[in-house]
Amino acid sequence: MKPFAIALILISSSFGQAPPQGRGGAPGGAPPGGRGPVNPLLNGNPYVSPQEVKGGPIARMPDGHPDIQGAWSQRTAGNSMSMYSVEKTDGHPKTSIPRTAGVIVDPPDGVIPYRPEYRQRQIDVGENHMTEESDAHCFLGGYPHQMYTPFGLRILQPPGQVVMTWEFMHAYRVIPLDGRPHIDPKIKLWEGDSIGKWEGDTLVIDVTNMNGRTWLDQSANLHSDAIHVVERITPIDSNNLLYEATVEDPKAYTRPWKIQYNFSRILDPNFEHMEFACIEGEVDMGKH
Repeated sequence: MKPFAIALILISSSFGQAPPQGRGGAPGGAPPGGRGPVNPLLNGNPYVSPQEVKGGPIARMPDGHPDIQGAWSQRTAGNSMSMYSVEKTDGHPKTSIPRTAGVIVDPPDGVIPYRPEYRQRQIDVGENHMTEESDAHCFLGGYPHQMYTPFGLRILQPPGQVVMTWEFMHAYRVIPLDGRPHIDPKIKLWEGDSIGKWEGDTLVIDVTNMNGRTWLDQSANLHSDAIHVVERITPIDSNNLLYEATVEDPKAYTRPWKIQYNFSRILDPNFEHMEFACIEGEVDMGKH
C-alpha cells in the first residue's frame, strides 16, 4: 500500500465512506436544494463544497462585531484542494497526491517561496518519508493546516473569545480577544499560541509558538519553529466568509506568502460533529 494512502486511512474513520447524514436525513452540510456538484477527489464529502450559499446582511453580536457563529465548510473552486497541497502542483504518483491548483494567491505562481535547503528537504520527505506526516500519527495540524481539514468547522463567540472546534482530530482552538501578549517564545506547541482582535469587521488572528513538526498539507510542505501566521476572517455576507492567511518563516522561506479561500455556512440544522477515530500505526511509522 502506498504511504500516502495509509495516512488517509489512518486519519479518519469516515473518509471514503458514504457522506455523513444529519440526524434529520439530509447530508450534513448540504445547502437547500441538494449538494450540487461534487468534487470526486473528496468521495462526496459534503463538508468541502464548491458551491456558494447565498446570504443576506451580516448579523451582529451585542458588542457590534460580526456574528460568525455556526458551522462552516471550506469552499473550494475546481481542483484547489488545499488539504492535499496548499501550493500548485501537478500531483505526485508515488504518494497519490492529485493535481491541484492550490490556494496560494501571493506569489502569483502559486508556489511556496522556499529557501533551497527547505525545498530539497520537502522533496526528500515527500519521496521517502511520508509516514512522518503529523496527521498520520494523530497529532494536531497547526495553522493554517487545521483550518482546511475536512468534516466541518464550528465557530462560537463567548464573551471575550472566539472558539473554533473541528470533528477532525477533535481539535479545538480558544482565541482570546483581551489584548494579552503571546506566551513565552521558548514554549513550542503543536497548535501554537493564537491571540485575536477585531479590525472593523475582520477577525485578525496572530499565531506564534508552533513547534515546527507539523506539515502545511499532505504533500510534505514544511515549516520551521519560526513560523508566524496572521489569519484574517472577514464575513462577506451572513453565509460566507473570506479566509486569508499570511505565512512567514525566515528559516524556511525567502519571503512571506499568502493563501486565500472562502467558507460557506452549513445550513443543515441537524449538522453536528461526530466521533472521530484516529488510529496510528498499521505499518512501521516513525522508523524513518
